[in-house]
Amino acid sequence: MVILGIDPGYGIVGYGLVRYEKNRFTPIQYGAITTQAGLEMPLRLAEIYDDLCTLIDTFHPQEVAIEELFFNQNITTGIQVAQARGVILLACAQKGLHPVSYSPSQVKQSVVGYGKAEKKQVMEMTRVMLGLAKVPRPDDAADALALAICHGHASKSQLYKGI
Repeated sequence: MVILGIDPGYGIVGYGLVRYEKNRFTPIQYGAITTQAGLEMPLRLAEIYDDLCTLIDTFHPQEVAIEELFFNQNITTGIQVAQARGVILLACAQKGLHPVSYSPSQVKQSVVGYGKAEKKQVMEMTRVMLGLAKVPRPDDAADALALAICHGHASKSQLYKGI
């Protein structure tokens, strides 16, 4: 199965596509959808939507994993990321996909085996599990690949939950 992992944002949306077959992950494509700082939010959201639809149409994923949002101290940024996440969910729904949401600790547990692992540990294990020479860049793409891996593990055990 082809899994699309998405790390939501409004300046950078990380994405990672992997094939998961016979307990093995193979990287297909990864990178980031970026929007220009200073551009009006509706235009940024439209760009995210269009670019994500193009990715879905190009690679035809069967499954989508997306990171749950958590708000730290900056509520304004959190609201903007939530708007972008909503557009991402809309694009997936319109393409017939039903994203599954994972918390950062679920991803860490799945990839590293420890729910409080450091970001560097997750990135390195993602690199190892995908057989990559270097840690994927930008960090958002590495996070998206880790989400895809998490979903592969969860789909195998059928323990994942919907959004």
